[in-house]
Amino acid sequence: MFAVSELVGSVGRTASPTGRSWLRVEPDLTVEDRGLVDQIEALERQTSSAAAAKARLSAELYARRVDRDSDARVPTARPGRGVAHEVALARRESPHHGREHLALALALVHDLPETLAALERGDIDERRAMIIARESADLTRPDRARVDTVLAPTLAGLGERETTIAARRMAYQLDTATAETRSRRARGRRRVTMRSLPDAMARISAEVRAEDAVLVMDSLAEHAALRRAIGDDRGRDQVVADEFVERLIRPVTSVARNVEIHLVMDAEALLADATAQDASANPVHLVGHGPLPHGIAKDLLADPDAHVLIRRLFAHPEDGTLVAMDSKGVLFTSRLRRLLFARDGETCRTPWCDAPLRHGDHVTPRARGGATSLDGGQGLCEACNYAKESPGWHHHTRSRWPSRHHVEITTPTGHTHHSHAPPLPARPSPACTCRTTTLTVEIYRPLHQLDVQLTA
Repeated sequence: MFAVSELVGSVGRTASPTGRSWLRVEPDLTVEDRGLVDQIEALERQTSSAAAAKARLSAELYARRVDRDSDARVPTARPGRGVAHEVALARRESPHHGREHLALALALVHDLPETLAALERGDIDERRAMIIARESADLTRPDRARVDTVLAPTLAGLGERETTIAARRMAYQLDTATAETRSRRARGRRRVTMRSLPDAMARISAEVRAEDAVLVMDSLAEHAALRRAIGDDRGRDQVVADEFVERLIRPVTSVARNVEIHLVMDAEALLADATAQDASANPVHLVGHGPLPHGIAKDLLADPDAHVLIRRLFAHPEDGTLVAMDSKGVLFTSRLRRLLFARDGETCRTPWCDAPLRHGDHVTPRARGGATSLDGGQGLCEACNYAKESPGWHHHTRSRWPSRHHVEITTPTGHTHHSHAPPLPARPSPACTCRTTTLTVEIYRPLHQLDVQLTA
């Protein structure tokens, strides 16, 4: 690991009024733009490395305290009980967060060595390490080690949402029965809460079934797009928030219409009468949310009020990336957009970005000869698409079908980053040269459109 001073100028120590000292880093502001970005990256890697060091120290403190408490014959349930509070005080945070970070430290040191190594190298930050620890917490030790070994080398460049989906999907694969039990128990805790916020605002939070949440957000987004199209000068988020309130507080008359949710699964998961063990190979993916246990997806497919349409997705046999799909659309642009979004998932293709897809973007702008094709397109959020149009940004497609879609991003300072299309939830088949069939299941469910009734 390189030293901070190699890239950021000088490193020294500064004394506080209490007599303590801390590391002081003096950035070198005389370098060119590229050098400034290098310094930021170097400091970020050092931040992650410091987080790994704090995890090792916290785990060591806990081990020593447990040994000391055991020698002092402290009851079995209480050894090391106050360590989380010590960690919280040292980190200048609440006891709750202290307990979280101590649990993370113990998981990294004892169960997730590859994730800890990635944190030490600066490939990931503490938040992503915590996601891996949290999503694998209910697995057996051997299964947790498998998650660590498989996922840790792939985490660089993944955003928090992508990291969560990858870890959750693998956890569901390894222990489907427990995942289904936990999901059904969580569904029984549905609730709506309110929390006061500053500036005469409040936050309403709802814990609801994932498929219902996707429907609600899609319906609100559809309404916002319509209002904006007819000239509403409110921002999109303002329209969504106002419509959310109006739908809940106004009288209701019901006019049924269909809305849809999308499940992506392999053919075996849909067609086979699989047991929990058989179904554990590939969790179902709910577009807009993430992985679902197989049993929960079966419940959705069995909904007597739903109308189900199945489309085939064809995955590459080695890496599971999308290569083709069925479509009943009329316009070529509609089919291409559907295929593009099916390939890139619901998260922006920019590395580390967790925002949802909004735009089907030309990798190379059309004004510069970019092709309107699957290879020439990528799914981006609004902010990344607009930033891409700024001077000095260049995106280039570095692969062609049937290889996994790969875009190289060059920033104005000359730094390069790489974006790869995510795999479909399909089993890898290196020995087979045929295409693997995965299915997207569109479930159309009746939703009641709310109408306004004005009273005098």
